[in-house]
Amino acid sequence: MIHKKQIQAVQPFIYPNNSNFKLAVYNSWVKEGGGGIGGRWYAKYYKSISYHLDVPSVCENKKSARLCFVEGASLLFDAFPDYMFYEIIPVIWDCWPRYWATMEKFFRKHNIRIAFFTSSQTASHFKYLFPDKNIFHIQEAIDTELYIDEIKLKNRDIDFLQFGRCSTIIDIDSLSKDINVLSSRNENEAIKTRQDLIKALSNSKITIALTRQDNQPEIAEGIDTLTQRYWECMLSGVILLGRAPQELIDFIGYDPTVKINLDNVNLQIKYILNHIEDYQDLVDRNRTVALQKGDWSDRIKTIMQQLMFLGYKI
Repeated sequence: MIHKKQIQAVQPFIYPNNSNFKLAVYNSWVKEGGGGIGGRWYAKYYKSISYHLDVPSVCENKKSARLCFVEGASLLFDAFPDYMFYEIIPVIWDCWPRYWATMEKFFRKHNIRIAFFTSSQTASHFKYLFPDKNIFHIQEAIDTELYIDEIKLKNRDIDFLQFGRCSTIIDIDSLSKDINVLSSRNENEAIKTRQDLIKALSNSKITIALTRQDNQPEIAEGIDTLTQRYWECMLSGVILLGRAPQELIDFIGYDPTVKINLDNVNLQIKYILNHIEDYQDLVDRNRTVALQKGDWSDRIKTIMQQLMFLGYKI
């Protein structure tokens, strides 16, 4: 009799003062009926060394496999110590070209048979490298229940919200003084927690949304991929001033952004604010589509279906 391996997901490490965005995926897996391996209090003791230590596999459990949520920069830590004793099935974020060689070596050393990448371009690269393995693209998603959209654009208090990597795109001091700005770079008004950001998004009219290829091309190196920023803003009814990755446009069937004019962005923001009600239909549509297509539960169901098709038990 052939015994199918049981898949169990490994709960991501919880950093002090930072819950780790990968927890949303793990929680969705458990919510959808998948088995999980809970938090490991002892991970803090091997955290620093495991980032650089690739220990050989000792053996492979014949009854169980591990679904691990990993990033290119923290691959070895995110998968340790499970890769020593189990077949690892990684779900992979932020695997920029600088991490491809390390990822390839890990795949070969630990006999990775199945992997899910949130970047379609990176998934294609690894499909080329490993035509005999099951490599999938799974779109970036989010916990949609966290985000609210209860205030119409015209009634929102924050004209322009500046946060994250895009906070360097505009010199907010150059904006008209009658524009109400909230910036995560302002220590007196800092967005310190996830809840602070959710609240700010729900009361903001405009924010900038660009991919890493736009604002950190030296890291992206041509990889243009969807990030959760787009889902956050769409769910919150904020105007996304920027550029959407083709992954998002293809997935939802339209461009949810207002194209940014970097040569005249200050006037563009002023124009949008003066015609704010013209954008209500767009943000309403974005919210509806994000609720339909942006939640991790849909991706988890797809992952589960793929794994069961390949002969695993959930």
